[in-house]
Amino acid sequence: MSNLTVNPGSLPKPSGYAHGMLAGNTVYLGGQTALDKDMKIVPGGIVEQFQQAFSNVLTTLREAGGQPADLVSVTIYLTDVDDYMANGREIGKLWRDMAGVEYPAMAGIGVSRLWQKEALIEIQGVAVIQDR
Repeated sequence: MSNLTVNPGSLPKPSGYAHGMLAGNTVYLGGQTALDKDMKIVPGGIVEQFQQAFSNVLTTLREAGGQPADLVSVTIYLTDVDDYMANGREIGKLWRDMAGVEYPAMAGIGVSRLWQKEALIEIQGVAVIQDR
């Protein structure tokens, strides 16, 4: 079985990367910032950027045939960990609205900057698609 590139048409067209790779029943979800379809970071702060970035991750996961419950690992890269923590309740509510109450193994990592200078967050993940 060969690997399958997963690039949803509703996300920005990738150049030099893939939004995701499906290898067997495992989906490797490439890092997503808060880019909209027009390749612009959504306006607002960390909450708005989390919502867009996580939506991009979930769009790729669904395109591969998965669901949020299939996430087994998520890494969140942040340019301002304190800002993320200060908005944790609102971000947690967004997570639950978008992906449910179960959380995968997670890490939050502070970084000095991301690919787009105005990006505050990047989310990367791994999912294992379950037989349903």
